[in-house]
Amino acid sequence: MRILRTVEELRHWSRTCRCAATGPIGLVPTMGALHAGHASLIRAARAACRHVAVTLFVNPTQFGPNEDLSRYPRTFEADCALAESQGADVLFAPTVEEIYPADARTFVEVEGLSDRLDGKSRPGHFRGVATVVTKLFIAAEADAAFFGQKDAAQVSVLRRMTRDLRLGTEIVVCPIVRDADGLALSSRNAYLSPSERIQALTLSRALHRVEALVAQDERNPATLIVAAREEFAAEPAVRVDYVAAVNWDTLEPVETAVPGTLFAVAAYAGSTRLIDNTILR
Repeated sequence: MRILRTVEELRHWSRTCRCAATGPIGLVPTMGALHAGHASLIRAARAACRHVAVTLFVNPTQFGPNEDLSRYPRTFEADCALAESQGADVLFAPTVEEIYPADARTFVEVEGLSDRLDGKSRPGHFRGVATVVTKLFIAAEADAAFFGQKDAAQVSVLRRMTRDLRLGTEIVVCPIVRDADGLALSSRNAYLSPSERIQALTLSRALHRVEALVAQDERNPATLIVAAREEFAAEPAVRVDYVAAVNWDTLEPVETAVPGTLFAVAAYAGSTRLIDNTILR
């Protein structure tokens, strides 16, 4: 596996692959601190594409002024080992200056969507995400990019961005990967103390309760939201950010929980903000 540091190197690799006409190019954008969830994305890219690039960049523009940019986990050597073991051909690890030149003035924002769910809780977050992903798509010229369902709101923003800008990269969504106890894997799980780790299971318990009600033909979003909030109320140490049943394309609340509805939750265990979701069947 080669390690690339500049946009020009990544673009040259991509165009060399395309000139060889040996198959599609897959991209797995990450902020590092890779875990089994990221590994599943790389494997999915490997299965679908002849060439695979993993990007590793802690993107400063998607962090708010009081968020965890400075302490976000950085495990470069371990990340390289994991990416290579799962079949990545190259790992793109640029500097901040490479992605955001000092005189850069261009940003990408998906109006409306960027202010919903995580965008409402974290103003400017999706503007930063859309901007950096656009830059990565342009640099890599990939046929497909692989993201996890855990970041479902982000997926909605990126799908719309890709459609609006007529970008040629397909957004592929892969299932959430969980620990044996049900906690969705996240790089931020490393922040959790043992007691907070137990408290964090409230997120998946709330989703399981919602899924059970849907299996019993409950379709009223208000009833589902109340049930999820009851699970959170049983663990007062966990502070709820949002509980929502929304259309996955628009992130707007639904009147009926039809199949395909996104039921999403966000909450704090200690000072760590975690997200989780399920797509209602």
